[in-house]
Amino acid sequence: MSAGGASETTRRNLQAAAAALPADDGQDSEDVTRGFVGRSEQRRITGADGRVVWDLDAYAFLDGSAPETAHPSLWRQGRLLAEDGLFEVVPGIYQLRGFDLSVMTVVEGEAGVIVIDPLISAETAAAALALYRGYRGDRPVSGMIYTHSHVDHFGGVKGVLDPGLVEAGTVPVVAPAGFLEHAVAENLFAGTAMSRRSGYMYGAALEKGPAGQIGAGLGQTSSAGTVTLIAPTVDITATGQELTVDGVRMVFQLTPGTEAPAEMNIWFPDRRALCAAENATHTMHNILTLRGAVVRDAHAWGHYLNETIGLWGDALDIVFASHHWPTWGRERALEFLSVQRDMYLYLHDQTLRMMNQGLVGAEIAERFEMPPALAAAWHTHGYYGSVSHNVKAIYQRYMGWYDGNPANLWAHPPVEAARRYVDAMGGADAALAVARDAFEEGDYRWVLEVCKHLLFTDDTDQAARALQADAMEQLAYGSENGTWRCIYLAGAKELRDGIFGSPVQSSGDFLDALTVPQLFDSLAVRVDGPRAWDLRLVISWILTDLGITYLTELQHGVLNHRTVDAPLPGSTVFTLTRRTLIGALTGQLDPATALADGTIAVTGDPTVAGRLFEVLAPVDPDFAIVTP
Repeated sequence: MSAGGASETTRRNLQAAAAALPADDGQDSEDVTRGFVGRSEQRRITGADGRVVWDLDAYAFLDGSAPETAHPSLWRQGRLLAEDGLFEVVPGIYQLRGFDLSVMTVVEGEAGVIVIDPLISAETAAAALALYRGYRGDRPVSGMIYTHSHVDHFGGVKGVLDPGLVEAGTVPVVAPAGFLEHAVAENLFAGTAMSRRSGYMYGAALEKGPAGQIGAGLGQTSSAGTVTLIAPTVDITATGQELTVDGVRMVFQLTPGTEAPAEMNIWFPDRRALCAAENATHTMHNILTLRGAVVRDAHAWGHYLNETIGLWGDALDIVFASHHWPTWGRERALEFLSVQRDMYLYLHDQTLRMMNQGLVGAEIAERFEMPPALAAAWHTHGYYGSVSHNVKAIYQRYMGWYDGNPANLWAHPPVEAARRYVDAMGGADAALAVARDAFEEGDYRWVLEVCKHLLFTDDTDQAARALQADAMEQLAYGSENGTWRCIYLAGAKELRDGIFGSPVQSSGDFLDALTVPQLFDSLAVRVDGPRAWDLRLVISWILTDLGITYLTELQHGVLNHRTVDAPLPGSTVFTLTRRTLIGALTGQLDPATALADGTIAVTGDPTVAGRLFEVLAPVDPDFAIVTP
């Protein structure tokens, strides 16, 4: 079944939503084109294999008024995000927008340029820098800055910077303390699950168009190129720390636990400009991203923005970030930061107020209203985060998954619950009739609830699949939130066409950046506990290049590790380098060949490694989401 049009209920809901929107004074449209220098003539960016990893014209359809299949506010945001090109922020600072989910910033120094946040993919970052150089000259990259530990702010680094220059000490790579640990960990321990869910959240597999993907609120979507990583060489460890790179003075503010576990803002005193990283953008952001992550701290987020205002509010002339467009003028910039601050604090404080009155997350989310003065600002609208899922995230941070009701303490898992619900409704035919009546009444949320149980009872039920997809589509059309729209449309697509998976292009740089403890921890989460209950394996690992010996013990279904002064007597001892260890344990290197050619030396029983591998469970990057 192909996408259908908006139902009468959806059209009425969108008309009401449009009437409630703030007046559009045109300021955002003016700001998004201000400082325009030029656009790239290379409209399609391809990878080495010829795949199109980014299309700068993919959102050309956004021209004109919102159709009946899109929320007018999200359509407006999509139009703003579709403005691509090179833009001057202030003399000497330029943004490259529209090349990826994020924005890349170029700061001109005395001899070259400092690049801030080089997008997701090497291919898109290279194309963006080529556009800059086409207008501003072939200036070398003299510094690299990652504002935080999310992949859309470092993944394209090898598209603009030769790792050899970093290794030689020629070009510094600057990041907040803890960057590498968090960047690797987020893409390692739960990376498979997050990647799969990211396919839903960003809608990269969806057709772009008025009834399809129209953006993700924070940016258009994620690029599909090669993700790379170069480890930082300079850590920012304290707020107020100053650094001069290529003649450019910078002062940093650490903001851990806000939008990322390792994040920082950057003040450019000589240009009176503030880079707010991803702490203040033109949307309500996520307290818990729908792809999955550690819950963020809305309270800290608001207070760090308050600190930002205190540090530089009297001096700044402009605020820009690594998404969206800048805000010019001291008065407007301060208002922008203040409203963003108050938005996160209001979300936090009012959720806690209602939580302490006995309401659970879902109840608070339904009752929650933003103050009219905050809702009147376009940049507080939930294009990426939302009031609904942010409130639930704040509740989760403090109270966890359990809502206190004993009935929810030990509920049946989805398949068992589904079978009982369908039986209670009188069987599949009766349940489907309930869902169809709900669709006709415009209660699409109830359609999803009923059809969920039908599909988790029998995922071959084609009538339930079709009805579920149709209802998801209507919810997508009515959503102001870009990620909600993508998620509903992705669910509908998989119900109709099958699983599209989670295609990921990686250069292997994450493996290169692994610490040895992270490596062992990544294996530990793959141990099939029941299969390993009665197995005990003890291995000592002598890492010659680090001068460290690690001991790993598998017992009780748990793989633990620690450093030791010397190999444990009686253990099997492998002697090798850190990189060889990573290669052997991640499949990049054949252990048998390495043992045969002496790359790995062994004392004791060499079969213990094989027995360890036998109890490591495979991961499934294409697991089902809308079906069992």
